[in-house]
Amino acid sequence: MTVTQQRRGRKIMMTPGELDEFLATERTCRVATVSPDGAPHVSALWFAWDGTSLWLYSVVRSRRWTQLRRDPRVAVVVDSGEEYDQLRGVELSGRVEFVGEAPRTGELCAELDTAETLFARKNFGLDEMPHDGRHAWARLTPKKIVSWDFRKLGG
Repeated sequence: MTVTQQRRGRKIMMTPGELDEFLATERTCRVATVSPDGAPHVSALWFAWDGTSLWLYSVVRSRRWTQLRRDPRVAVVVDSGEEYDQLRGVELSGRVEFVGEAPRTGELCAELDTAETLFARKNFGLDEMPHDGRHAWARLTPKKIVSWDFRKLGG
């Protein structure tokens, strides 16, 4: 993983600890995929962060999933804040890898244990992941990360 040295944004860049805390607590991301004609497609999605990878839990019959299966390149933004001096966020980009069966039915998959536990606790308040047979997992271990926290600008 490469945390990009932001020339103009060093002052507002998140530290690794801030980045982990932010991604562990925020719930919704925006996922940008590539359409067959090259046009971008952006959609909102819940996610889990394990400290290294962003885990995307997507409906397998969605446009997003279909596009990722065809072209795994992706950019994801997680952000928050209403006022300018409260804005903060992270952009992660790279290629996704598909993990587990699709759609996910709960078949044993040790590689998904941590992601499913994190996701179930954060989004459902449960210790185990409920499986609906409609979703599946894509893991983004980012090649590039850019972050910003305008609260660091002060007054």
